This record gives sequence, C-alpha cells and structure tokens, in this order.
Amino acid sequence: GSRLTFLKVTGGRLKAKAVIKGGKTEEGWEEKINQLRIYSGEKYRTAEEVPAGSICAVTGLSYTRPGEGLGIEKGHFLPVLEPVLTYKIELPPECDLALFLPKLRLLEEEEPQLHLVWNEELKEIQAKIMGEVQTEVLKSLIMERFGVEVNFGAGNIVYKETIGNTVEGVGHFEPLKHYAEVHLLLEPGEPGSGLVFDSDCSEDVLDRNWQRLILTHLEEKEHKGVLTGASVTDMKITLIGGKAHQKHTEGGDFRQASYRALRQGLMEAQPVLLEPYYDFRLEVPEKMIGHAMADVERMSGTFDMPMLEGETAILTGTAPVASMQDYAKEVTAYTKGHGRLFCTFRGYGSCHNAKEVVERCGYEAERDADNPSGSIFCAHGAGFFVEWYKVKEYMHVESCMPSKGLRETGEEERVSQRGKTEKRDTENGRWLGTEEVDAILEKTFYANKGGRKTPGKGKTGKRGTASGDRSISAREGSYMPSQVRTYGQQGESRKKADKKEKYLLVDGYNIIFAWEDLKELAKKSIDGARGRLMDILCNYQGIRQCRLILVFDAYRVQGHDTEIFSYHNIHVVFTKEAETADQYIEKFAHENGKRADVTVATSDGLEQIIIRGQGCRLLSARELREEIDRASEEMRAAYGKRKPGERNYLLDAMTEKTKKELDKLAKE
Repeated sequence: GSRLTFLKVTGGRLKAKAVIKGGKTEEGWEEKINQLRIYSGEKYRTAEEVPAGSICAVTGLSYTRPGEGLGIEKGHFLPVLEPVLTYKIELPPECDLALFLPKLRLLEEEEPQLHLVWNEELKEIQAKIMGEVQTEVLKSLIMERFGVEVNFGAGNIVYKETIGNTVEGVGHFEPLKHYAEVHLLLEPGEPGSGLVFDSDCSEDVLDRNWQRLILTHLEEKEHKGVLTGASVTDMKITLIGGKAHQKHTEGGDFRQASYRALRQGLMEAQPVLLEPYYDFRLEVPEKMIGHAMADVERMSGTFDMPMLEGETAILTGTAPVASMQDYAKEVTAYTKGHGRLFCTFRGYGSCHNAKEVVERCGYEAERDADNPSGSIFCAHGAGFFVEWYKVKEYMHVESCMPSKGLRETGEEERVSQRGKTEKRDTENGRWLGTEEVDAILEKTFYANKGGRKTPGKGKTGKRGTASGDRSISAREGSYMPSQVRTYGQQGESRKKADKKEKYLLVDGYNIIFAWEDLKELAKKSIDGARGRLMDILCNYQGIRQCRLILVFDAYRVQGHDTEIFSYHNIHVVFTKEAETADQYIEKFAHENGKRADVTVATSDGLEQIIIRGQGCRLLSARELREEIDRASEEMRAAYGKRKPGERNYLLDAMTEKTKKELDKLAKE
C-alpha cells in the first residue's frame, strides 16, 4: 500500500532516510525517504544507498510527479505529445462519482497527461487522452486496479485560447487590512510557445521578493480563457508594475491580485479561439482524387498539389482535428479498402467554426466565480467589487503601458497570421460576391470597342483579392466571430428591383468536353477551344442580357491565385490552386442563390444535385447548346421581319450628345 516513486540517480549517492526537497513554490515540500528498493520484475531488494546511474524505487514521498527534477535537477520535462481529445468517463449506476474520483486521481498521478477534470455543471468526470487506443488501455487498467467496468463517451476536441493584441491587465485586492495591486503586460506569443513569464519591473517600485512571488503564483495555475473556459496558451505575460503595503500586504494578497490582473487583461484583449490541426497524407486510387479533394475542402482543410505514384494519388495538407478525427472510416468505405490516411499532430491554429463552438459551450466569463475578472477596492472601511471594465478608473498605480512604448489598443499586426494554418484559413472562402460581379460588369458591359485579346489564361486581367479576419470580441459580453472580406475596389451598391438579377454560371471545361466541335478543337489547342467558347457566350449574353460568368479550373497550377478578368461583355474566372470550378460555382450558388436568379450550366451529376439544393436552375451541356441556338434563331427571325425597303441612317444610331456636337460643327 506504499506509494512508490521510481527515479534515476543522476549524480552523487542517494541514501535511505535522506531528506528530499521539491516543489515549484518557495515553500515547496520536504519529506524523508523510508526505503530504497531495487526491483527485478515483481521482486525487489532493499538497499542502504544507490550510486549515480542507478534506477530505484523509493517510499515515503507523497508529492512527487512524473518528469519532476529533484536536487540539482530543477524543473519539469514537457511531454512531446499532447492530448487533443477529451472523453466523458461513464461509470456503472451503482458507482458513486464523488467516491470514485479520488481513485482515478491515483492514475492521474502516474500519468499526468490523463488530466482528469470534474465538471461541476454537468456532474461528470472528463479525461484528456490521445484516442480510442488509450481508452481501451484505461478500461483494462481501471478494471484491474479497482474492479469497475467503465465506458468512455464520444471524444470532444480540446480547444485553447490566446489573444490577438497587446493589453495591460490590472488586478487589485484590497479587503479590509489586505492590500496588493499588480499590472501585467499580455502579449501574443508565437504559435506553440505556450505561456512565457517575465518581469520588467524596477525593484524601486516593487521588491524582488514580491516579484518572484507574483511570477510563482502565475506559473502554478492553469489559466482559463474568456470564450469557452479553455486553457490559455501562446502568450507572454510580463510583470510591469505593482504596489504593496508595508503593514497590510500578505502573500495571499498578491495571489488574488495576480489572477485578477490576468483575467482583466484577457477580458479587455481580443480573444482568439484555437483548435488542434492535423498534417495528413491521404493515399487513394487515382480516380478517387476528386472525391478526396472535395472532402478536404468540406472539412475546412487545405492541401498541396496532388502527386501520382502509379495508379495511386497522394494528397497532403492540413485539416482541423474536429473535422478529420473520424475520416479514416470514410476513406476505407469509399475506396473499398484501397485508401490509407496518415495523420500527424501539427499544433494549434485559429478555429474554423469559432462562433459555433462558443455558442455550443455556453461559457460566461463574468459569471465564473472561481476566476473573477473584477477587483476588490476599499472605501470607508469596507471592500467593494469593481467590474473589469472599470478597474482602470480606480487603480492606484498609473498605467505602465506608455513607458514601455506600447499601444493599449493593439498591435493587431503581430497576430494577423498564426502560421500557415491561419493563413490558409483566412484564404478559405475566397469567391465573388454579387456586388463585386455587378461592379465589374457595369464597368465592362458593351465595352468591346477596343482590340480583341487573344483568349487564354495568359491575359492580364483584374484579379480579386480576399482577406479574412476572424476575431472574437469579449467586450460588452459579446463573443461573436466576425468574417470580413475585401475584394479590391468595392462596387456600387445594387439598386433594389422587384425582379431578381439573372446570372448564368458556366463550367468551362465541362462544356468544352461535352460539345463535340469544341472537344475536337481542344485536342489541337485547348486555348483555341477556350476562346471559341468565350466568343459563343459573348454573343449569347448580348442577346439575353444576363450576367454571365465563365469558370475554368486552375487548381493544378501551383501557387495560382483566383484570377478574374473581363472578356468583352462576360466575366471569366480561373480558380485558385486546390479549388475546382465545381467548388467555386457551389460557393457562389450558396452565397447568392436566394437573392438572385442563378442558373448553372454543367453536366456534372454530383454538382447538379448540390446546385438543386441551393434553389438554383440547371442547364446541361446539351440544353445550353439548344438555348444558345434558340436565342440565335430568334435574333435572326426578328431581324428578318424588318421591311425590305427600310433603310438605315447614320444619325439614327448616334446618341443625342453626338448629334449636338455635329450640329455645332455644322454651324461653325
């Protein structure tokens, strides 16, 4: 029944009955070793002393933790792997949760990464573990140690939080006969850096022993964020100011002031919700690569250009763990066992569905009594509570931000990108909006007086740019992510009309290879086939007067961005890398299907099903050809009805302005 601590002696000699000191805090702990045991299997022998390089087990130590250094070996060793899933532990009905939790704590001491949490609101025990394999190991271990058969619920994602700008957090703790004030500088850190603590406060302002105590208190606790209550990470916390009272300040006062200062800063900063990401390698049969690319796009992932090895296509990229954790089963299903998925933990990046996660969590930071964001001040012999947004009006020490040359509002540029994951995430969802299309077409409608350009991808055209900024504001208790897109020059606002604007989106290559004449031309020159299709659609647009967008795939062009240009009276789009024309059209239909009359011309069966779900009209390649022929025939018929003797005069085609100029010249 004795608690055993297995350790390796790295220097000197360890003797029985020796006194060992440890712990992070200055007080720490101090205990005596009862026995030194040398184990061989289940048997052991006792020893009076153990030399350097030996591994032994000791009894009598109650506060040791795996990875902890004792003696000259200071500090803790951080684990290489980190759990990204949390599971609910389901106990039998006859088992009391309150009585069983201390038993599970014994396992947590042996395996700190288990990280058991008691959720008071849900009345359940949750554990952070690596995945399904570890759940089976824990089931067996709990059954062996405690004789209880447990189950694990569905795995949930372990989210984290950080900040997007630099702020000063202020905490004040002053009940009657207590006093402490702390000022902390909170700065965004590099992705994966964790929490970094530092002090930049003069000893003339705050004694060194108080500074060490404040940093110790900050390090000893796992701090919660203000969006979902998840752990805070990737942030530098610097002590920049504070104040103590010669008579009334005690050690516990600075603990309260430090926690409140950090919490107040988090409430004032721009919080960012983080989720874990995988680097994946997906191997599927070549004919399944389109299915795989569509799945990754649906999961808010990004991928590089596919590679071929024989008949196998290889897709590599990055995707959120929340979307991809069960994808291996889908791969096995649609490839009939011929596909393989390899996932490696990449790290944490901006959450792709932050608003949904925050709403589902339902965490209210201002109601968290265990992590208060306000401060306690004293007036007329009694303490009173001040909300976090008013603390700086009552603080006793002036703000230290100006003296450090920092802006309290921000440095948003320091966290404008959180590695490749966030950069790809902000680029996700780049497509044309209705207003942009209207603006470009208004400027280029009938603008075919200039010389004709050679059709093809080599044109110099207007290219749309997009930038996304996903931020969640904690001010005024509102935690709502915002998505801002900017597409170059903003078009004029569309006039309201009773009749919806008509749009025709054409899947370029799908039509080219569906029409026999263009298909034959494409065998000789794909540029020629593109140019011929563009000319046909220009003529059709001139007859029907609809907004016509022709979309071509460019997803295999490495580093290619979305290319948008005007060709006479139509709009031509070449998609960005890793985005097919189908995906572009589906996004456009989803965005504009309800506020505009959208028709899509394609013969792709899967795409047709998706487009119908958005409430848009469909034209197959054959129906589009028939519609173009019908429109041309109607135009010829209308022209043929004109009277034979009817004449055309030059002045009839002139505008009023031109006529006035001619009259003016004639009079001169």
